[in-house]
Amino acid sequence: MKNVAVRLRALEPEDLDMLYAMENDHEVWNVGENNVPYSRYVLHDYIANATADIYADRQVRMMVENADGECVGVVDLVNFSPAHCRAEVSIVIRRDMRRRGYAAAAVSQVTAYALRTLHLHQLYAVVAVDNAASLRLFDTLGFKPSSQLKDWIYDGKSYRDAVVMQRVL
Repeated sequence: MKNVAVRLRALEPEDLDMLYAMENDHEVWNVGENNVPYSRYVLHDYIANATADIYADRQVRMMVENADGECVGVVDLVNFSPAHCRAEVSIVIRRDMRRRGYAAAAVSQVTAYALRTLHLHQLYAVVAVDNAASLRLFDTLGFKPSSQLKDWIYDGKSYRDAVVMQRVL
């Protein structure tokens, strides 16, 4: 794995255009939970009202910047359960910035944050069985398959199975 420098930071109003493009990318809909378009207004409100407090929001979204300060993606901790000390992790890297090591660096940093700052016991990711790149990413970072979910992801045409990739910290 390449040693790539990234910085995770809070959302800023200037991130609206990038979030709008990513949230409305149909390719991303096929790998995540959301499959509806978001308006600029809704995303503007989200940025304005997100507290960046995972305990209040039960999620935290961070922008991923490369060494040049260019925003290359978004990493999330969602479905946060303080009672069970776990959260789901998701990562989206801009299409033109993929396969450069940014996803691995960002997930590594958010994992360290989850362990050292949030004191979580585990992280997990739900990955489509045919998403070889994401399965390889999480496996490389110490996430192990723990279960398979039948017909879990619907892309508008067909259902696909998913794998829960889990890392106990």
